[in-house]
Amino acid sequence: MESREIARLSHAGIARELDYVTSESPLSINVTDSKNNTFEMGITMRTEGDDRRLILGFLYSEGVIDSIADVSSISIGDGIGSIVLNESSSFDSTLHRRNSTVTSSCGLCGRSDINGLLKLENTVLDEEMSISLEAVSVCLNSIHSEQPIFSLTGGSHACASFRVDGSIDRVFEDVGRHNAFDKMVGYYLEMGLLPKPGFGAFVSGRASFELVQKCIRGGFPIMIAIGAPSSLAVDISNEYGLTLGCFARDDSLTLFSGVRRVVD
Repeated sequence: MESREIARLSHAGIARELDYVTSESPLSINVTDSKNNTFEMGITMRTEGDDRRLILGFLYSEGVIDSIADVSSISIGDGIGSIVLNESSSFDSTLHRRNSTVTSSCGLCGRSDINGLLKLENTVLDEEMSISLEAVSVCLNSIHSEQPIFSLTGGSHACASFRVDGSIDRVFEDVGRHNAFDKMVGYYLEMGLLPKPGFGAFVSGRASFELVQKCIRGGFPIMIAIGAPSSLAVDISNEYGLTLGCFARDDSLTLFSGVRRVVD
């Protein structure tokens, strides 16, 4: 978080004071393959903190790596993340490089082809996990207290993992919703815990295609969103068997796919 001078206008007049805003700054990601060739993966606009996990989650979601064993080293400094890959990595410079900045609202910017991004052909989601409306309510009521940046700024997205009873395991915040999800995926990847059956994923905004892709790629069988889904998000959820619940409220949830995992 950062503070900025503001002028607050009200019927009492103008008052000058300080207010908190969510930090947003660029992180350039470079990848060096096993043949010592270095490639620019693009620039993502993110909230500083958990940069290592953000990079790991990003590379995993993009299909560059399949496990932490594919990474030889990561160094981060001066807004640049440099990753050295092992020979086992799936990196393809013609497929994985981006051509523009990834803004806080766009997780696919700079991609010329989404086919290589999917990397879902061997994904099998857990069929044992189920969720109830009560669990969704527990998750919703718990998530607010786990968002310190949002509580002060109102300007961050959150991504959380939750258990079958709705209790929260981990929460990550970022100015970009796709970054928040990458941070969560990177955390579990670093711990050697991906894919993550038995845990659902919660997102604070809408359910876009790129978030659903990250969810399936991470092995989360259920995704709950406060906002609306896109058509492609619904289609890919149905294709790969993800339970997608949107417009989450204490007393209601709209299911667009995977109703079999929801109990009354």
